[in-house]
Parts: sequence; C-alpha cells; structure tokens
Amino acid sequence: MKKQTIALLLSAAVMTMALSACGGPKSNGSGSDDANTSRADNNEIAVGISQDLGDSLDPYQMTAAGTREILFNVYEGLYKPTSSGDFEPALAESYAVSEDGRVYTFTIRQGVLFHNETPMDVNDVVYSFNTCAATSVDSSLGAALSNVASVEAANENTVVVTLKEPDSDFLAYVASVYIVPDDYSDQATAPVGTGPFKYVSRSVQENLVLEKFDGYWGEGAKVDRVTFMIYENSSALMTALNGGAVDLAMHLTVSQTQNLDERYNVLEGTMNLVQALYLNNAVAPFDDVRVRQALCYAIDRDAILELTADGHGTKLGSSMYPAFTKYFDDSLTDYYTYDPEKAKELLTEAGYPNGFTMTITVPSNYTPHVDTAQVLVEQLGAVGITVEIEEVEWNTWLQRTYTERDFQSTVVGFDAANLTANALLQRWTSDSEKNMINFSNAEYDSVMAQANATTDDAARTALFKQAERILTEEAANVYIQDLADMVAINKNLTGFEFYPLYVLDLSNIAYVQ
Repeated sequence: MKKQTIALLLSAAVMTMALSACGGPKSNGSGSDDANTSRADNNEIAVGISQDLGDSLDPYQMTAAGTREILFNVYEGLYKPTSSGDFEPALAESYAVSEDGRVYTFTIRQGVLFHNETPMDVNDVVYSFNTCAATSVDSSLGAALSNVASVEAANENTVVVTLKEPDSDFLAYVASVYIVPDDYSDQATAPVGTGPFKYVSRSVQENLVLEKFDGYWGEGAKVDRVTFMIYENSSALMTALNGGAVDLAMHLTVSQTQNLDERYNVLEGTMNLVQALYLNNAVAPFDDVRVRQALCYAIDRDAILELTADGHGTKLGSSMYPAFTKYFDDSLTDYYTYDPEKAKELLTEAGYPNGFTMTITVPSNYTPHVDTAQVLVEQLGAVGITVEIEEVEWNTWLQRTYTERDFQSTVVGFDAANLTANALLQRWTSDSEKNMINFSNAEYDSVMAQANATTDDAARTALFKQAERILTEEAANVYIQDLADMVAINKNLTGFEFYPLYVLDLSNIAYVQ
C-alpha cells in the first residue's frame, strides 16, 4: 500500500476521533465550562491520563511507568531528580562521599512529616533502604542495592551507607529509594510518603485524587487538589479535553493536538523512552536473528515518524535515547537502512521466502503505539509478512505480555526508571526479571557485568555503548523512535516542566494570577 493510503487511513482515524470529540459535551458546553470555572475557583485541576494505576501503589512494587509518573508527587527519596537532569537535596540536606567512593554519609533533614503526620527519622531511612533492597521489583535498582554492604544510623541526624564497591551512579539510585514510615503496612492501597501531595482516594478505572500536603517540608504545591481522570479510550480523552472536563493531558499525538479547541496551549518535549517493535526472541520465527534483522530492514522509520507525528520524534537504533548524551551512540541510528530487498533476502535465507504471519499485541490506550503498529502492518506487508494487530487493555498487556511473556511482538516504549543508562540496558540481561523479550546473549551479559563492575567512567561509557551495539547487531528489537511528547495544558495554568525521565511534577502547576 502506498504511503498516501496509509496517511489517509490514519487521517480517517483522527477524523473519527475528532467527530467523537465534537459530540455530547459540545451540546452542553456551558456545563463543562462551569465545571472548569469551579475548579479554578477552588484551586483544583483535573488531569486526563490514559491508564489506570493497575499495579501496586507501594513504591517498591510499582511496575508501570504511568504509576511511577503520578506517584512522583507522593513519594520522595533522600535526593530527587530535577528537570535539568541533576539531583538536588530532598529528605537529606547534604551528603559526603569517602575518597574511595564506598561510604556515603547523608545528613537527614529535620522536621519532615509523613502524610499521616508522623515525623520522619533516621530509622525510617534505614528501614526504607533495607526494605527496598529486599523487595523492589526494579531489577536495576535491586542490582544497585545489592552492592550495599550496610545502612546504619550513626546518630539522630546521620545515615551512613557503605558500598561493597564504588558506584558512580549511586546517587541516582538513592533518588529512587523512596522513604516510607517503618510502622505502616498499607502502602499498596493507601500510600503514605513525604511529597508535596498526599493520597486521598482511588476509584478503579475512574480516578485517583491527590491533595496538597499542608505539612510539607518544602515550598509546597500551588494547587490544592488534583483529580486524575482515567480515559483508556483516546476518543473519550479528546471529548473530555474539548469539553473542558480536564485541564492537563500528556503524551498526546500531534494529530490529537491539532484537534484541540483554543482553551489549551500545546507544549512539546520528548517522552524519553525507547519505542520499538519488541520481539519475543524465544519463539519462532523471532528466535532466528536473520528474521529479526529482516524486520529491521523492512521498516521505514522516517515514514513512521511522518505518518504518525508529522515528522516529530527522534529516530533510534538501539535501547538508548538522546537524553543520555554521553551514552547515546548516534552511529547506530541508521545501522539498518530501509531496504525491502535486503529484508526479503534474509527472510529467504531463514526459510521464509513467502513470509509468515505475525501478531503485534499493543495496549489500546496508547494511541502513538497503535498508530505505529498500523503503519508497520503496511510496511511489513510489502516484504510478504502478514501482520495482525491485537489491541488489548493495559492491564491485560501488563499481565499477559509483560509479566507472562505470552506474545509474539508488541509496540510499546520503555523508559529509565532511574536517571541511569544502566536502567535501560540492564533489563536485557539474560536473568533480568524485566527481560520480557527473552533476549539471551552471553557476550551482552558479560559486557554489562563488566560495566557494572568498573569504577572508571570512560570505561563504563565504552562498555555501555558496546552493549548497545550488540542489541543492534543482534536485532534484539526493531528500534523506532523516542516519541515526541505533546502536552495540552489549559491556558490559565502555568508551571509545567518536562523531565529527562517519565515523571509528572505537579508541584509548580498554578493558575495564572
């Protein structure tokens, strides 16, 4: 099918969405506008999100990026990431590192309250580090904390963390160890942290409510209440936006923003994730590297970006995105050029001269991934591969595709839960719980082990780039892009910031005075 035809198909989908968005709420526009005015009068905002918080709200059991994105406002570590990619003091006022890089001494901030009004102390810090190390489902964080020899309260103001070996990324992991009360057991359903917002309530598949925490140790939030409204159907989200039911929505497509009414400003950043056609390397035909390489040659990423986002986004060639400047190897971006004939040759060599049939399982609530999958149907079809798209609800994708690894291929994006390159690469080691594609390569495992063992920054950088190249050469996945991140925000609001990781910081959002 010609590119023009693909564009028409996507345009038709957008038009359908736009027509839906112009339905019910417009006929009762005054009610929606009144609701918007009421939120402003009450210093409240409504945020539209595309997925429910389907997993645990416990900070050490969170698996979905969307859950971490929101609970960034509830939980804090001793240090926290900034929008510039640095780390600033949070529940610690300062830290010092020994000359050998093994001993971190943190001066704990005094006067901090948890959301249940109990004071935070050094015992909570020790408890949180130990509990996180023992229970965290984040494999890269778990690996980093396995390097901790001891966590001790030296006195009522000081916690000393001793490492077995130096780790230049340790402060980034410290920022991911959220501090929680040592005597509270309901984090999974009613989280208690120290952040600028506290948890109020949750209605499954409907909403999550946070309120400003008046006892916050820092400057404090600017709005009093935030209601996250869940719209797993993209048309429903657009209807809500154009009806004034929500004030802020992230991760929109370019086409969606082109159908917004004039009440919103549109901001553009990047999602800081690796979107790819992720392949289950343990099942045929993707257990054959020639088939995986054929798919890499069969796709035209420039056309994908043009058709799905009017050219917005950044092409990728491996499991690293440009925000990690020194680790990003741009030479891999065009390692596989668009070459359908080369793709057909490789398929023939692998025993598939007439192609094969495959299924792309994609979470239906993520329009950018669905749009990309639709283009892949046409591009892979041109080399004889018949593609069926299976759209599933997010929780189904999370359980069956991610956890159980019961899939052939999927289009999604993976981010770095921590501001570390290691978080993007460690997941593809053979024994990682996050290795949902079942990639197994002894050389890759060895390179990653060396990278995590060295304390020399230049050597570690070179090893990470070597690992990226292995992923590319072995075509572990069909890498596509770091998606453009389009945000719609009510013109009466200010203070939104893009971060180099997948978080939403609500603390500076405020109504324009």
